[in-house]
Amino acid sequence: MGDWELRPASAADVEAVAELRAVALRADLERLGRYDERRVRQRLRDGFAPAHTWLIEVAGALAGCVALRPSQVVHGTCWLEHFYLEPGLQGRGIGSAVLDLLLERCDHEGVPVRLNVLRGSPARRLYERHGFRAETEDPVDVFMVREPAARA
Repeated sequence: MGDWELRPASAADVEAVAELRAVALRADLERLGRYDERRVRQRLRDGFAPAHTWLIEVAGALAGCVALRPSQVVHGTCWLEHFYLEPGLQGRGIGSAVLDLLLERCDHEGVPVRLNVLRGSPARRLYERHGFRAETEDPVDVFMVREPAARA
């Protein structure tokens, strides 16, 4: 699906993204017994960094978001965060295309990328197809890393 675009997020986008997070994560969080109507939105609000976040738009409407921020702990590493896509748009190649774009930037800079994904989430397969491997797990999350691809 090629009719999507990224635009930089602003502080004014926080509530729309918080709602998107609640919708996108609901099934996985319910499966894990962790869905809380208020907390799912508040966790996004608490970690929202517009300077490192982009909104995914399809036909001019909010369809998803993604953040790629420098690690505050490990210099030269980025964290892929808040990667959500409207459930009705999942499986159409948008997530793969967005991920390809961001990983290409990280490869160009020689930067490894880390993320965490909910245990049992279908998104893990997307990340594995893009070269991420599991490092550690806890009862809720799988922590993954992807080393930069060699530059030609």
